[in-house]
Formats: sequence, C-alpha cells, structure tokens
Amino acid sequence: MLYTYVVFGLKLRVNFPLPGLDPDKNDETGDADVEVRLRDRHPADSAVNLSEKLAFTSSITADSGEPMLRVWKIADDTVFCLDYFDGMKFWVDRDGKSVWADWSGTLTTEDAATYLLGPVLGLVLRLRGFTCLHASAVAVKDSAIAFVGEEGAGKSTTAAAMARRGYAVISDDIVALKKEHDVYVVVPAYPYLCLWQNSVEALYGTEKELPRFSENWDKRMLSLRRNAIKFADSPLPLAAIFLLGERTADDHRACRETIPPQEALFAFVANSYATSLLEISARAREFHVFGELAGSIPVLRLRRHQDLEHIDRICDEVLKGWRGVVGAHCTL
Repeated sequence: MLYTYVVFGLKLRVNFPLPGLDPDKNDETGDADVEVRLRDRHPADSAVNLSEKLAFTSSITADSGEPMLRVWKIADDTVFCLDYFDGMKFWVDRDGKSVWADWSGTLTTEDAATYLLGPVLGLVLRLRGFTCLHASAVAVKDSAIAFVGEEGAGKSTTAAAMARRGYAVISDDIVALKKEHDVYVVVPAYPYLCLWQNSVEALYGTEKELPRFSENWDKRMLSLRRNAIKFADSPLPLAAIFLLGERTADDHRACRETIPPQEALFAFVANSYATSLLEISARAREFHVFGELAGSIPVLRLRRHQDLEHIDRICDEVLKGWRGVVGAHCTL
C-alpha cells in the first residue's frame, strides 16, 4: 500500500505510513513530487567503493567518537548516500525526486520518519531549488516570522510559546523559502513541533505528557491537531526574522535589536541548511537570495533569559519587535 502526504508543498508517495502526518486523501493518484521507499536500499550502493566517494563528514561526533553523518556520492555522482552513526541509511537522487531508506539494529520506522522529515527532506528541498534556513516559523496576521538559530537556540520552544498564544505554526527546524511575485514566502511543513522535555514542562507544566518520536530519541512530539494548535497550511510572505542569540542570566526583559544587512547576511549563511552538499552554482544562488533577504526584510537579534520560565517575555518582545518593524498600524 502507498501513502500520499503533502510536506513543504511537495507531494510525497511513501510505502509506509508516517507517524504524525495525515495522508492526503484528496489526491491519492497521479504523479508524486518525491517517491520514498522505506526498507529498500538503492541498487547501486553495493557496487561502489564508498571510500573513494566521500563527500561530507560531520564535525559532530557520537559518544563512540565516530561522525554523526557521512555522505557519499555514488552512481556516477547522481545519488547521495547518507550514512548515520546509528545504522540509519538514506539514498537521495540528485534531482530530489527519489528517496530510499534502510536501517539496522533496534531502529524503527518511527526513527526513519524522524530523519526523513528533518535532514533528508532538507537535502531534498535544497536539491529542488528551495532556500532553507535552520529555523522555525509562525504566522502573525497574514505574514510569517521566522526564528533562526543554531542547534539548541530555542527555535521550536519559541514557536511553541507563540502557538500557545494562538499564532499558527508554519514550520519547525527547517524554514523553506521560495520566491512568488517578487516576495519570499515560507512553505508550510508538517503539523507538529519537536520539543525537549524541559521545554514541554516550561510551557505546559510537569503534568503534560507528550509522546516521544521513537523509543530511540528523547525529543517529544507536540501534535498541533491533538493540542488544538493552529497550523498555517498555505504559504505566507516572510515579514521578519529573529536571530536567537546568546541566553543571559540577567533578570531583565528579553533584549532585541535590529541588525544591519551585512551582519544579517552572514547570519543567514551561518544558519543555512544542507549547504555543504550543494554545487558552487547553487551556493551562489543561495548567497544572492540571502542578500535580497538581508536588504528587504527586517532582521532583529533577540537575547533571552536562560531560564525557560521567562518564555512569555520572549513572546512579548517578538510581538513588540514585529509591530515596530512590520505591523506598526496593525492590531494583533
């Protein structure tokens, strides 16, 4: 049986159900944008000497000391092979139209879905021409605001805090951008947020229980539908970007400041998604996009208190910042 899902505006045809997503019942026929075959290895994988095709090695290592991820190019450089430290393995064709996955050990379909809807689809989006930031995004009025930052900066937590106030979630972890009528829009991702347990407790209290994505991963799935949280299921124009900066222990309100375009450009480059595997021409196009964003969209740095109990202050500053640079004449 095949299942059809719409994620990041792409129609995925998958041979296993994906947890956290509802199949698209409106279009179960026709061509898919991406064909995904789980528990199916790419036929060219065993016919090459991988040591000669290494394209990327993650600088982040597992407890064992080995890289979290290695990427090879196989089949005459037409396929990327993503080999994770825990035994999860993906193959993505250069056009971003086909994905294969297989795994070993105690890993599960839930683990495969976690990788697929995160870094693997991030690579697929890049190969298909999307510009991607390591960010989360919510809808304010009829526009999108994005929270950009490195791993652990609080992107998902900030989006969840805004969602608790009634603002619709657009995307988590990856913000995919495309240009429509000279405006960059954020494409909707999937209807859930990925949170650490301490964020769940800070937002909802210790009595709130959320399921893990899998038994092998500690992060929790905040289903938007099950928790009566809004999901923006249509692309929205990007109106402002907040860079989540260093946390502070000072007992003051969160601090925000508008940053100049050149600094914003460097921040975008530092927080782009899956750039290392792009060809030079694609990197050049990305740099051009970031230059346009830095020159046309307000970018603010937000420094937050390190204690998550102050999360409401962050939301206050986000909304004040939004009003100051975008919605001065709007009522939220």
